Amino acid sequence: MRVRLQFRLAVLTLVLAAAVAPARAATPLEQFLDGLDTWRSDFTQVVVDARGRQVDAGAGELIVQRPGRFRWDYRPRDADAGAGQLLVADGRNLWFLDRDLEQVTVKPLGQSLSATPMLLLSASLEELHAAFEQKSSARRDGLEWVTVVPRGQDAEFSRAEVGFAGRSLARMVVADRLGQTVTLRFEHGVRNARVAAQELQFQPPAGADVIGTPVR
Repeated sequence: MRVRLQFRLAVLTLVLAAAVAPARAATPLEQFLDGLDTWRSDFTQVVVDARGRQVDAGAGELIVQRPGRFRWDYRPRDADAGAGQLLVADGRNLWFLDRDLEQVTVKPLGQSLSATPMLLLSASLEELHAAFEQKSSARRDGLEWVTVVPRGQDAEFSRAEVGFAGRSLARMVVADRLGQTVTLRFEHGVRNARVAAQELQFQPPAGADVIGTPVR
């Protein structure tokens, strides 16, 4: 009888401890995604190589519609109108258009969840937790930072640091698998702005080489 009572007290102690244990605080990234349906922002991009030399710079626009859709349209500085890259997640596929090469690569979105840091912003919280490890970092440059590391080995980047001013996304610093560092600075971001359906659809340009098979 005494052993049974001690067992019940031990179980009750564990239950009470679990009940009063503090829940993990939401990261700034999770706070940003909370209640976010769409997001639209201009951005500038600078790429430096492993030696710290700038190898590319330009600007573009990012449109996000959660879950599973975004459009990242980038144009290099001083390039002609036909240059740059376009990345579109349409909810089923991830499309990448290299305008310079006139080449399109497509992969099913489920196979590409951790491939690009843009998916950090369009994934559901469940997908985010499954595909990435998160850790809040020290405040710097007036921003709150989260370090994100893909769990899978097929991601195109090794880590990303995401900086927030309050609930506004301000910066993203990405270390890719080639040793380059990509810094994105976001401006004029608008939460839950209207997004037209055609903005998140993709049709390969006539004459472009298409690598891969899309999910229909």
